[in-house]
Amino acid sequence: MRIGTGWDLHKLKEGRKLMIGGIDIPSPLGEEAHSDGDVLIHAVIDAILGAAALGDIGTHFPPSDMQYKDISSLVLLEKTVELLTEAGYRIINLDSTVILEGPKLKPYINSIRAKLAEALSLNIDRISIKAKTKENMDATGEGKAVESIASVLIEEIDNSVWV
Repeated sequence: MRIGTGWDLHKLKEGRKLMIGGIDIPSPLGEEAHSDGDVLIHAVIDAILGAAALGDIGTHFPPSDMQYKDISSLVLLEKTVELLTEAGYRIINLDSTVILEGPKLKPYINSIRAKLAEALSLNIDRISIKAKTKENMDATGEGKAVESIASVLIEEIDNSVWV
């Protein structure tokens, strides 16, 4: 078994959607990003890639590559799961936290869990999503940004990965 952690942060700005875990959260502000900016999925991708020692999101999906302009982060997550499978691993569970002053995410948590469970081919009871604030501290706490932290546990499904 291996564990990976991921972290991401995006500035918030008017005129963009606020995508969290593949769900469009009603908000006057959304993530500033090359892709759709889904901060939770980006942290999950980095956690998966890190657990398998496959680099990071920028290595596989660089913001300089126009094919990823405004792409759904769910598509990037699907590609990441393919990379993980090709490397001989599968995900056991996901634990994550989204840090955002507002809007409150509680009404959307189960929808986010269901969306990620589907994308990761996991039972929903293996997906944990928590929402926190920064109590008005720093840029995230002032409502200027959104952050996410994710941890995944993976296991080997192919003995050929051992050297």
